[in-house]
Amino acid sequence: MAPRKKAAKAKTKTAAKESARKAVKLKAAKKPAAKAAASNGLPRPSSKPWGQAGRALDGVRILDFTHVQSGPTCTQLLAYMGADVIKVERPGVGDITRGQLRDVKGADSLYFTMLNGSKRSITIDSKHPKGKEILDRLVKTCDVLVENFAPGALDRMGLTFEHIHKLNPRIIVASVKGFGPGPYEDCKVYENVAQCAGGSASTTGFRDGPPLVTAAQIGDSGTGLHLALGIVSALYQRLRTGRGQRVLCAMQDGVLNLARVKLRDQQRLQHGPLTEYSQYGEGIPFGKATPRAGNDSGGGQPGWILKCKGWEDDPDAYVYFITQAPAWGAICDLVGKPEWKNDPDFATPPARLPRLRHIFDAIEQWTLTKTKFEVMEICNKLDIPVGPILSMKELAEEPSLRATGTVVEVDHPTRGPYLTVGNPIKLSDSPADVRRSPLLGEHTDEILCQVLGYSAPEIVEIKASGAITAPDKPAKAEAA
Repeated sequence: MAPRKKAAKAKTKTAAKESARKAVKLKAAKKPAAKAAASNGLPRPSSKPWGQAGRALDGVRILDFTHVQSGPTCTQLLAYMGADVIKVERPGVGDITRGQLRDVKGADSLYFTMLNGSKRSITIDSKHPKGKEILDRLVKTCDVLVENFAPGALDRMGLTFEHIHKLNPRIIVASVKGFGPGPYEDCKVYENVAQCAGGSASTTGFRDGPPLVTAAQIGDSGTGLHLALGIVSALYQRLRTGRGQRVLCAMQDGVLNLARVKLRDQQRLQHGPLTEYSQYGEGIPFGKATPRAGNDSGGGQPGWILKCKGWEDDPDAYVYFITQAPAWGAICDLVGKPEWKNDPDFATPPARLPRLRHIFDAIEQWTLTKTKFEVMEICNKLDIPVGPILSMKELAEEPSLRATGTVVEVDHPTRGPYLTVGNPIKLSDSPADVRRSPLLGEHTDEILCQVLGYSAPEIVEIKASGAITAPDKPAKAEAA
């Protein structure tokens, strides 16, 4: 080949290589941006079948210092979501609820088992030097510490936020307290105290009776649910900041949040009577504060609890009936009052407000001829909103709640099968992990070895030190 042709060919080859390199370089430069634009910085969607890509909180480890109800509600929900929850308990004693309201001799109570499922239990004497060492190791390896001790108790254990954060800057410290900062922040609070201090009791009951607490545990379990949301939010923020933070939920705050419609009504009351309250229709003047409203609806649609067939023998033979405006015509036909549809005293929602007691009395004459389930079946077909008053027995035996995992039967080694409430939050790609509650200290060796990395000889030494075992009880003196 002629020298000139060889040179031209070499030049072309070099240019082609350079062009290829530039193309690769440009492609590499564009790839991250394209990927980020396509996935918003998230991993590519999993190719695994739905429900088989792991649980929502897989990889999150919770150090659980909670007891009784508010804290355990929170940590159990996180455990259902897949978190590894390590419950720390006193050797030989454990969570006080293990022995409260006990129904099976020698077995953990339902109070404990229904609030501590899907967790692991380790016993540690927090006052023992070796016990403190174990706790420090746990702090270093956990993502979240949750506690609901009395104010100052965690600090007295030597686990101040400063100490915890120094050991593990990424850990989130979450607390339930009775009150937030203010005049009552050092007070101990229990369920009914929270309901009273949060505004629920003052607005519950009938206006001619005393304030009432509700059976729903809005102070304890309600605050635990709020705390769980705070923890998950803090975990998400940690993805950006790399550090943990404090999360506080006061029981008073949680109850007030759940009773917010009554705070709404307190402000409305400054501008006139609350017309949807039945006392308005009865001509009873309002006071300065939101009153107790009996079974009045908390929304703008009037409602009341009415007797159904069999109420004389069944204390739960009732239905909640709402006279929603769009369904008014159907209601009139159903209860035999078609003339109300065009009567100016009944035809419009404002006209009906002063006559609610008379209206519900008339509707009750119809519901008394039907069972609560018949009322529900008939009304739902007509888009009339009603709800049967379901007893705990009926809920425990309801097949649909078993099918959805809302009510779950689990087996226990000492008490046998028992029912518990499963995860009330359903995630389509994260099946709930509902397992029985742990026996006291059941996972102590497992946690020491697998989580904290202690060797077998070290675990033997720890046991001998008394750091994880209950002290021997002194022998009783023989009677003379």
